[in-house]
Amino acid sequence: MSQINTASTASKEKLVADMKVVIADAEEILKSTADVAGEKMASIRGKIEARLKDAKVRLEDAEAALVDKTKACARATDDFVHDQPWKAVGVAAVVGLALGVLIGRR
Repeated sequence: MSQINTASTASKEKLVADMKVVIADAEEILKSTADVAGEKMASIRGKIEARLKDAKVRLEDAEAALVDKTKACARATDDFVHDQPWKAVGVAAVVGLALGVLIGRR
């Protein structure tokens, strides 16, 4: 179950990063076309600016939700380690052994 959450969190982080790139590119396009005249171009520029503002707000909300979820997962892990330290040590040992075996095969 935690692997699903980890994969979901990673994909959300990638989505946030990709959206930031798209927004930056769109803003750059708007700046480079600022000197282009015309009623239609002004209308298109206005629509793009409105959608960019909306996208920024949604991106900030998604980023805040991602941070909150990450903090909650970290708290849950911390609680588990404090409540059951020997299980945590055992899990860490098994993961370490598995990684050692995988690396040793190369």
